[in-house]
Amino acid sequence: MANIEEAQALVATLLEQEKRLQFTKFTSQDALDLGLKILETVKTKYDNRPVAIDITVNGLILFRHAMDGTSPDNEMWIKRKSNAVNRFRHSSYWLGNALIIKNKSLEKAYFISEVDYATHGGSVPLIIKNVGMIGTITVTGLKQHEDHGVIIECLEYMLSKA
Repeated sequence: MANIEEAQALVATLLEQEKRLQFTKFTSQDALDLGLKILETVKTKYDNRPVAIDITVNGLILFRHAMDGTSPDNEMWIKRKSNAVNRFRHSSYWLGNALIIKNKSLEKAYFISEVDYATHGGSVPLIIKNVGMIGTITVTGLKQHEDHGVIIECLEYMLSKA
């Protein structure tokens, strides 16, 4: 677990990522391309460890894949992580580190249950420039910084191609 200074630095980095990694448009084809890029990256960079991937826009699932070796637990992690992003409009990794800075649990800080919300890395807001958040991109199955990191790496790749 990070200390307060590490969490403060990480929160600043996470907010910078959210400002920088924004699309001008996002289509169903973009969701498919991004989902497949995440899957390819997990297979090559993370030794094919089993993950579940979800890309949801305005309540509609545009991409979902669960690799062999995942379980219904991964489905619950997707729901809890994306719930956190939908409520707080920041990545689930941001939320966990913001709570470290506050030195409070989710329940103490916001009166909501970790049964429904996850403060672990792995879900990020899908943002359109000059519009705002339109959905979530979620990965679960790796360590929390890896779940978050693979999404960021693939967003950077996709946006460099735009």
